[in-house]
Amino acid sequence: MNRQKYFSYKFYNTSSIDDFYINDTNEEAFNLVYNNKHKKVFLFGPKKSGKSFIGNLWIKKNNGKLYKENNFEKIINNKYNILIDNLNQFSNEEQIFHIINHCNLNNKAILIISDKNLQDLNFKLKDLVSRIKTFHYSKINNPDDDMLLKILTKLFIEKQFIINSNEIFEFIIRRANRSYETVIEIVNKLDNLSLEKKRQLTIPLIKEIL
Repeated sequence: MNRQKYFSYKFYNTSSIDDFYINDTNEEAFNLVYNNKHKKVFLFGPKKSGKSFIGNLWIKKNNGKLYKENNFEKIINNKYNILIDNLNQFSNEEQIFHIINHCNLNNKAILIISDKNLQDLNFKLKDLVSRIKTFHYSKINNPDDDMLLKILTKLFIEKQFIINSNEIFEFIIRRANRSYETVIEIVNKLDNLSLEKKRQLTIPLIKEIL
């Protein structure tokens, strides 16, 4: 494998949002949300997997409004398409329930994004669970080797690392947990360690944190 192979990947991008790479792990979810095939979508996936990126695209394409607990009245008094991002951070289940009903009554689209699967959210309001069960469900999977490689490539470019060996990619991918958060954490640690020790990125340096 040569260096060019690692640094020639094209990422989906817009003029205002960071690069986003699509492969088998997220293609179905991306197409479902971005192509707006359904009025009600529940998107679940790991942290740092690009769910909010997709949500921002959805808002722009559908002239949507991002729900926050302090803008509930504004949402209810207007006919917006609604994005609820990071569902598990909200404690007011009644508001979520009323927003879903509001969208149903006004034929508006609603996208709900969550780090947790529906059965892991432990809602107290059973009617809310029933409402969300009517949504079209889509999932972003954990990254495969291909996705890990793309993420590493993108992060290394952002950190301005000089890569002297393609074995660096393979070494990290073989040892890293299959998680978006883990890969980001590894690169951040490598960046800090490289700066601290004033050393280029090498396998011996990587071994110090893996």
